[in-house]
Amino acid sequence: MNAIVSVTDDWGIGCQGHLLVRNPADMQFFRRTTMGGVVLCGRKTFESFPGGALEGRRNIVITRNEAFRPTDAEVAHSVQEALALVSHEDPNRVWLIGGAAVYEQLLPHCAYALVTRHRVVLEADSFFPDLDASDQWELVRSSDVETTPSGIPFAFTEYRRT
Repeated sequence: MNAIVSVTDDWGIGCQGHLLVRNPADMQFFRRTTMGGVVLCGRKTFESFPGGALEGRRNIVITRNEAFRPTDAEVAHSVQEALALVSHEDPNRVWLIGGAAVYEQLLPHCAYALVTRHRVVLEADSFFPDLDASDQWELVRSSDVETTPSGIPFAFTEYRRT
């Protein structure tokens, strides 16, 4: 299993349920990378998708809310249940996509993290663990720096569990 996330310099990922940086290149990368695979997310992240489930992917929503029953996604009510649902999948095609609680709970099960690093600090209320400060992760690749349409520098990076 792997994680895919878009962060700012302080590892912020969102504020009031919204992404911090709108980046078309990052959205294309996310779509291309996760297409045909399995995406695991929390209920709030799932509910933020404008068109419901992400097309072309098996969507699994992790929630403690027993009443939550979307017609276009599977539901797991615990980390163990989510892991059981993906146990027969190719782990290289299973992606954690947020939010913060899902990343925190399932990141220990990930081999890689694909992190779009935006070189800016913005107001955030949810964060991804700082992989640079962890002795369990190492940076193995970083793209050339590009710029969003609004002028924010960013790079696509890849971290591997050590």
